[in-house]
Amino acid sequence: MLSARSLFRAGLFAALAVSTSAMARQFPATGLGQSWPNATDVSSSPRWHVYVFIKDGVRYIQVNDLNGRVRGAFAAANGQFLVLPIGSDAETVSAGPNASALTTAATGQTGETVYRDNDVRVTVQPLANGHSAFAADSTTCSDPVECSTHVQ
Repeated sequence: MLSARSLFRAGLFAALAVSTSAMARQFPATGLGQSWPNATDVSSSPRWHVYVFIKDGVRYIQVNDLNGRVRGAFAAANGQFLVLPIGSDAETVSAGPNASALTTAATGQTGETVYRDNDVRVTVQPLANGHSAFAADSTTCSDPVECSTHVQ
């Protein structure tokens, strides 16, 4: 028979395990616009850094180049997108339904997916002038391995 002390210990360890796993999945609420924010790089590409911030239910996604220069950023909530006016490529950032397809049609190139989760996909396409076009749109991801795999 388990003693009260053993039950208490088991409950304590279970609570710690749950709170630790919940903290590991949280995104910071500050650091947007910084070259090297105190956030995990969640990019699926070795050529880009992608950082995610969440505040008040809005997800902010920032794309930096390998030198840490902010290139573009988006805000996403409930399938709605907003292009943020930050980054050296802010003029070539698009977001919303079919943004990736529209950018592909305009540039004639297929973009590289640099971030994808269950709701958002971000692609980057190099342009002839040395800049890049960034697009964020809704995605439905049915493969949990693909949607949660990131290069660190």
